[in-house]
Amino acid sequence: MRKADLVNIISEKTGVPKVDVLVSLEMFFNEVKASLSGGENVYVRGFGSFVIKKRAKKIGRHIKQNKAIEIPEHYIPAFKPAKIFTDQVKEKVTSLPEGNE
Repeated sequence: MRKADLVNIISEKTGVPKVDVLVSLEMFFNEVKASLSGGENVYVRGFGSFVIKKRAKKIGRHIKQNKAIEIPEHYIPAFKPAKIFTDQVKEKVTSLPEGNE
């Protein structure tokens, strides 16, 4: 499912115009990104948490030059689904459609 599909579904189910749904969705995404960029996690009860994870320093390889390079420690955004969300997916999904495996 893409963002456009999500906007269409929400608009149909709520009766809110697609433009308003799109603006709301974009604002949600922007606020999550701004919070994480500012070092603050975002918790949505029953859905999950958008958190910042620390990746430790490690040695990687530059394949074309066949050299070892040091990748410094850094922070990345991550999503951790709520238990209710995880359980719902476990119950309802029995197999993935072609191309999603």
